[in-house]
Amino acid sequence: MLGSGDEATAALLDNIAGTVFTAGDNVYPDGTDAQFAQCYDPSWGRHKARTRPTPGNHDYHTSGASGYYGYFGSLAGPSGQGYYSYDIGAWHVISLNTNVSMSVGSAQETWLRQDLAASTSSAPSPTGTIHGSARGRSTAACRRRSRCGRRCTTPGRDRDLRARAQLRAVRAADAHGHGRSDRGIREFVVGTGGESHYNDQGTPLPNSELFNGTTYGVLKLTLSAGSYTWQFIPVSGGTFTDSGSGSCH
Repeated sequence: MLGSGDEATAALLDNIAGTVFTAGDNVYPDGTDAQFAQCYDPSWGRHKARTRPTPGNHDYHTSGASGYYGYFGSLAGPSGQGYYSYDIGAWHVISLNTNVSMSVGSAQETWLRQDLAASTSSAPSPTGTIHGSARGRSTAACRRRSRCGRRCTTPGRDRDLRARAQLRAVRAADAHGHGRSDRGIREFVVGTGGESHYNDQGTPLPNSELFNGTTYGVLKLTLSAGSYTWQFIPVSGGTFTDSGSGSCH
C-alpha cells in the first residue's frame, strides 16, 4: 500500500546530503517483495545506496522479514539478524532490532555489549523501532546504552513525531555513599515518512516535549564531534517544524 506522503518526503531527501536512515516499518502493510518493489522503490528507493535501514514489525509480517532483507541486502547488515552498527564521523550509530530478543544474555544484547566495548567513537547513537510506550523488550539494551553514555535514540514505529528530553538513570550509591546520575538519552520517535498518521497522542510519557500527528516530513540530524542538532523538515506545504541541539558528555 502506497503511503500518501512517500514521494513528498522522498523529494525532501533529494535536497539533503548525507546518510539516510529508516526507523522501521519500511513499507506497508506487510513488507513483501512486491510492496518494496511497487511502493518503496519508486520513492525512497532512489536514495537506497546511501540508506542504512532498520526493520519494523510490519516488515516481519512477511516470514523472516525476507522482503526487507532481500531488498536492502548488505545495507541492512548481516541477513536475518537485523542489528548492526556503522560510523558517521565521530559518531558510532547502532541499529537495533526489537523484533528479536533484547534480554540480558540474548545474542543481540551480547553483540551490543561487545560492539560498545570495541567502539572508539565519542558519541554512539542507537536507532531502532519501539511502538509508543511498549518498551519492555528493549529494557536491557536501553540500560546498556545509557550506562555507556549514549546521547540519542530514534525509534520510529509510531506514525507521528514525538520528542522526549534526556532520560536520567540514577545508579546505585557506591561504597562511599555517592550516587551518580547518568546524563541520559534524548529520544525522537519519527514515523512521518509516508503512511497515515496517528493523531491521538494518548497519555504523554515522562519528559515528553513535543507531539505532532498531522505533518509528513523527515528529521535531519547533524552530528558533530561534541554535539548534535536536529531539524524536522515538513513536506512542501507543511507548516509544522521543530529544531534544537544537544551536547555530548
